[in-house]
Amino acid sequence: MTWEQALQDFRNYLLIERGLSENSVVSYSLDIHKLVNYLEEYEISISPIKISAEILQQFIFEIAKSLNPRSQSRVISGLKSFFDYLIFEGYRDHNPLEIIESPKIGRKLPDVLSLPEIDKMILNIDLNNAQGERNRAIIETLYSCGLRVSELLDLKISDLFFKEGFIKVTGKGDKQRFVPVSTITENYLSEYLSNTRNNYPIQPQASDIVFLNRRGNSLTRAMIFTIVRNLGKQAGIQKKISPHTFRHSFATHLLEHGADLRAIQLMLGHESITTTEIYMHLDKSHLKQVINSFHPRSKY
Repeated sequence: MTWEQALQDFRNYLLIERGLSENSVVSYSLDIHKLVNYLEEYEISISPIKISAEILQQFIFEIAKSLNPRSQSRVISGLKSFFDYLIFEGYRDHNPLEIIESPKIGRKLPDVLSLPEIDKMILNIDLNNAQGERNRAIIETLYSCGLRVSELLDLKISDLFFKEGFIKVTGKGDKQRFVPVSTITENYLSEYLSNTRNNYPIQPQASDIVFLNRRGNSLTRAMIFTIVRNLGKQAGIQKKISPHTFRHSFATHLLEHGADLRAIQLMLGHESITTTEIYMHLDKSHLKQVINSFHPRSKY
């Protein structure tokens, strides 16, 4: 079995059997390509079935020279999944990475915007600009619904259930969930759909897509990043922000105002509650308020 054959089979497994997104599959592929490039550079001719732990240790030692611990950990994790797949298919009887530990990394807390900062970004949007209402609806939807970029781009008009107060979101692995939509978000979306989107030369393949570019086609991830970063600069925000910052802010603000962690997990579409727990980075004043409100000893 060649590396290319094994990688192609692994890609199909991730897409079809595990239902991962194209972006996730590309990330896994890049990790394996790093190993393949290393083998080629050092003229090591060995198949994925025969490669040893010693060779992999040397590879990890080499990439440690140019990658930070977090990136190293991601590569090791991707390779472990690849070799687990080969075991699953019966090509190997053990994972050569099982004795190799990932570097210790601290949990990185996500950047969060305050509500005044988000409001300032929205107020800096020029609604006289042809794309103003669209950009306002994009920022409000990212924040008020906690969407990933891919989920925002895939959002359809047929997914908007304003009468019921929800939008249907298609997340990772095509898993669907319903997220409550606020009156403000509904109003911004409705104004954009009525006043701006109807003026686009809408392309047939994008007829049901909510957010479009001026040519009437789907927006790209890069365009959403550009919109967010430009608005952040205009608002004078010094933090390093991206579309995902609004998702972090959504979860953090809900938690700070007393929302249940399980409810936040469902709205974010996290498979595991441990993923949602990263948002438990609240200030001490809030924690004191929780104790005073709910602990029985605080009443004495």
